[in-house]
This record gives sequence, C-alpha cells and structure tokens, in this order.
Amino acid sequence: MNTLLFPVILAGGKGERFWPLSRKDRPKQFLSLDGSSRSLLQATADRLIELGGGWDSLWVITSSQIAEGVRQQLPDLPVKNLLIESEGRDTAAAVAWTSLEIKQRYGEDAVIGFFPADHWIADQEAFAHTLSAATQLAASTAAIVTLGIKPTFPSTGYGYIEQGEKIGSFNELPAYHVNRFTEKPNRETAETFLSTGRFSWNSGMFVFRAGVVLKELHTHAPEIIEPLEQHGPDIYPQLPKKSIDYALMEKTTLAYVLPVDFGWDDLGDWNAIERLLKTEESPNVELATHVGLDTQGAIIYASNPEDVVVTIGLEDVVIVRDRNVTLVVKKERTQEIKQILKILQNDSRFTDLL
Repeated sequence: MNTLLFPVILAGGKGERFWPLSRKDRPKQFLSLDGSSRSLLQATADRLIELGGGWDSLWVITSSQIAEGVRQQLPDLPVKNLLIESEGRDTAAAVAWTSLEIKQRYGEDAVIGFFPADHWIADQEAFAHTLSAATQLAASTAAIVTLGIKPTFPSTGYGYIEQGEKIGSFNELPAYHVNRFTEKPNRETAETFLSTGRFSWNSGMFVFRAGVVLKELHTHAPEIIEPLEQHGPDIYPQLPKKSIDYALMEKTTLAYVLPVDFGWDDLGDWNAIERLLKTEESPNVELATHVGLDTQGAIIYASNPEDVVVTIGLEDVVIVRDRNVTLVVKKERTQEIKQILKILQNDSRFTDLL
C-alpha cells in the first residue's frame, strides 16, 4: 500500500520554558537547539517532506503573531497550505480546522498526520518506517493512530498510553488498541507503568483519515467542530480552548497505538539540551564562551558569541544569556520559568522582555 500522507505541522506554541531565548517574536520552533543550523520548525519540515509528497502535501497551522516568521523559515511552503489562527485555541481546534480544509480539498479518505513543530527525532529512517506503518493502519481501518514512544526512564513529565489488544502488524510494526491515556504520573506510578511493559509515552503525533476524525469530533467535541463547519475560521476566538487529547483521544474508542523507538525528545525545557548534547568528556553542556572553576552539571547558553559567562562553584544549574536578559535557575526548577513570565507580564518595566 502506497497511500499519500498529508503531514501537518502544529506550529502555534510559545515554548515559554525556553525563555529568555524563546520570546513572542522568536518562539521555540524558530530556534536551533541541537547545534545545527536548522531551526526546529525547519528540521520538522525537512523530515516530513521526505515522506513522499514534497512541499505540496505539507501543511502548517500557526498563530497570526508568528505567521510571517513561519513564511520566512519555510519559503517553499505553498501559501494555500498555511493556516493562520486568529487566536490560539489549543490543539483540538487546530486539528478540527485543518482536517476540514484537507477533506474539502482531497476528500474524506485523505490520510492526515499531525506533528508538533518542536520535537527532536534521532533516526529519520526509523521515523519514516513508522509513519508508513501508521499510514497503512489509518488507511485500512477506522483508526486514530497515535505514536507511542518506548519509555527509557520513568518520566513524570510525559503522558502515558496503555496498550491493549494487539490488532495486527503494519510495516512489520505491531499495533494495539489503546486501553487508556494517563496524564503525567508521579514517580512511583511511572515506575509501575514501565515494569508492565504495556505503556508508552504519548508523543502528541497522530495519523488518521479526515472523515474518521471529523466523525469522532462530531461525537465527542461537537462544540468545536460544528461552529467551524457552520461559520468557518471566523468563529475561532469563540471556540473552547481544549487539547486534542482531552477533547477526543481520551474519549474515542478508535484510538490505536504503535509503540515505536526512533530516538525522540519533546524538548520541553532547558534540560532537554543536556539530553541531546551531553558528553562524558565535558562536565557541562556549553553553548557559550564559558570560563568555569569547580562548575559541573551546568547548561550554559549565550546567544552572543562575544558574551563570556564566568562561573565559580556551581552545580546543576542552567544559565542563559540572551540580549538584555540573564537567567540562572536550578535544573530541577526550570518548569517554574512560566511563573516568572507571569510576574514579568504584570510589570510594565519588563514587557519588552517577553
């Protein structure tokens, strides 16, 4: 089976936990965080256009605030394949609108895949093999296929998917009916999940036929799909703000999972840089000119190569220098960057830092 996949990049996120490098005018997906010259958005587009359809089959949905930046980053993307949200309403609205547009252009049997713009994939060949399997499953079955990442440690930062009955193999990869989705667990629960061998991390990547997902949205999220069908994207600001996981995936009986292993990270915060770039030879991860004394386990980044970061006696910290801001935070507290941004938002002195 050689069914064409229409990949959609979800590029509306803010990436606040990568502040101060990630800001309103330069969100995380516009950054290069792995030492390459390609941004996360460009790297995502690179691997998706290689799946067969080229630029004509690739779609991007993003916010009005960064749409011009997306055009600059992806100049070969057809204008008609860029959907611009007037106001961000989370992923359920994005999936619903894009699926309606692709169905209108290509029919209800068009197979669509949704992919966040800011993920890192290690093995492109294994990723392509997986997407071929997911496309086969979605094309042949009334299925909403999710890619489940085989867990490598008991993460408390990811959602989990429990696999149920095996329904067959596609492209030599086993597929399972989803028993349940679980939100971010505590450490003890995560360790229990791993011990069973039945759980995968929820990657946030989905594949399905347009008609299948639209029918399921009518059943489980009519408050999103019906206004879009009746009024088009002009109704966007009035749509409820819900994730596709909450609005559909946790409710549908058509969810299937492919447990996969192609080297993946969702690059959720600055600690991801260490997972990608840490070597045994260096006590720190340094993307800056750094002079250190008795400093280890640090992640150090400076956007200006002329800036010099000097440290003495530090351990397990993140230091980021960008433009007129310096961030210093313990690794274990990087999730709290969002709380700092709320403080900055409420002080007129700091609005230019966001």
